[in-house]
Amino acid sequence: MTDNATRLPRHRLRVEALTDTMTLGPGEARHLHVLRLNAGDAVRVFDGRGAEALAEIAELDEGRAVLTLGDAIEGAAETPWPLTVAVALLKADKLSDVVRAATELGAAQIQLLVTARADVREIGDQKLVRLNRVAQEAAKQSRRAVVPPVLAPVPLPRFQPGGLTLVAQPGSAVRVSDVVTWDAPVTIITGPEGGLTDAEVQTLVQGGAHAVTLGPRILRAETAPVALLGAIAALGE
Repeated sequence: MTDNATRLPRHRLRVEALTDTMTLGPGEARHLHVLRLNAGDAVRVFDGRGAEALAEIAELDEGRAVLTLGDAIEGAAETPWPLTVAVALLKADKLSDVVRAATELGAAQIQLLVTARADVREIGDQKLVRLNRVAQEAAKQSRRAVVPPVLAPVPLPRFQPGGLTLVAQPGSAVRVSDVVTWDAPVTIITGPEGGLTDAEVQTLVQGGAHAVTLGPRILRAETAPVALLGAIAALGE
């Protein structure tokens, strides 16, 4: 196993599984050509579930690439326990921004929510595919070996958070550092442009969630999950 990051290949590829021989399709082969890589060159491969290793390009043509597995690599550090980001549906490309940042900051999964004030009530299958692609690209860019799945929307009343649950609530006197101890999985919940309703927050708190402050300012719906996640992830380093 190697831990000398300065000697690791620059280019990383997502594969289904780390096996002795890995065959990639035309899309990945074209990508390797664009990168000006050739047979004999080394790359890094990761499976999206935490495993990463060196690999060598054994064959490369227009239709496929064949890689042979090399030494294991210690992946990027993850939070002490899995961290779930539950975020209300947002308009336009705001969800893409949240997914990208959440992946970079260590989210283990991203659950989309339908809330009372959400301007968006559903998303199509193709949008969900695109969001998962954003997570994969963000994991590759940030050198994570884990790709967090972006899960299809569920109504907030049906969502069952696990472990310690925090809900962003302006005006709360509770800070993130007051409640996060990293002795269990963590779930964060943030609302849409109009925020969660008082009834939604009360129901979550009655179910064991902690309403926490994000500071004295009111944050945009796409900023709040990133701010909350950053504060929590920093405590886990």
